[in-house]
Amino acid sequence: MTKNGLASVLIWLTPILIGTIFLCLLSDIILQGLPRLSWSYLLEAPQDAGRAGGIAPIIVATGLILLVAIAAAAPLGLATAVLLTEFTRSQRFFDRFIERSLDVLASIPSIVFGLFGNAFFCIYLGLGFSILSGGLTLACMALPILIRTTMEGLRAAPDDYRLSAAALGMSRAATLWHLLLPSASPALAAGLMLAIGRAGAETAALIFTSGYVDRMPSSLSDSGRALSVHIYDLSMNVAGGDANAHAAALVLILILLSLNAMAMSLTQRWLHRRIVTS
Repeated sequence: MTKNGLASVLIWLTPILIGTIFLCLLSDIILQGLPRLSWSYLLEAPQDAGRAGGIAPIIVATGLILLVAIAAAAPLGLATAVLLTEFTRSQRFFDRFIERSLDVLASIPSIVFGLFGNAFFCIYLGLGFSILSGGLTLACMALPILIRTTMEGLRAAPDDYRLSAAALGMSRAATLWHLLLPSASPALAAGLMLAIGRAGAETAALIFTSGYVDRMPSSLSDSGRALSVHIYDLSMNVAGGDANAHAAALVLILILLSLNAMAMSLTQRWLHRRIVTS
């Protein structure tokens, strides 16, 4: 076999291997979780430490935690990426320092973020074990991914856009809103999806911040158990909880897929409206 032929075989084998692993994992979760899935499972509160009942309070707590995380991370991430890409281009040392810091932050284990969130949000700010503490901790985890992907999207926008806008007398804000952000919208969507995926699948950080309580949360200052924490608890601490753990894992995957599809759809609609109206 020639080198080109060997390279072609390896290129084809890699995605096939990854796809096979993903399908095996997904099929195992579906086969073991689908029989337990029902409307009563989705609408009832957990009973007997999660062995019986449903996951309604846990779905609500998960949604609130994700909402807080994205609401805090998205504007901060976008503003930071715009600042670093469009307003501090000449300050190379500052740019490199911030980028290296973001890379280091993105590689820090989630349990470290959990300890930080517990010390800063729960104790120092007095938020306690709450949905707000958990969501803000997840926002800290998602920020590096969101900033880096948005920065790469803005940098990929051609400089001709900026020069043409300057020649036409457009302000920086108008250039950013009408030209650069629509051009970077695929990267924005990718960053948002990665951030949602990491936040939704997080366990260690939430154990130290949002807590373990499986009752229905009454406000953002109330403690709440996320789906990932519920899956961990059923698998590791509750005898006979594996079946419900698989059902909860299936629900978590469906929620993440729905959120990703929604983020992609909103980004495409926004891009279409920007292009049509501009």
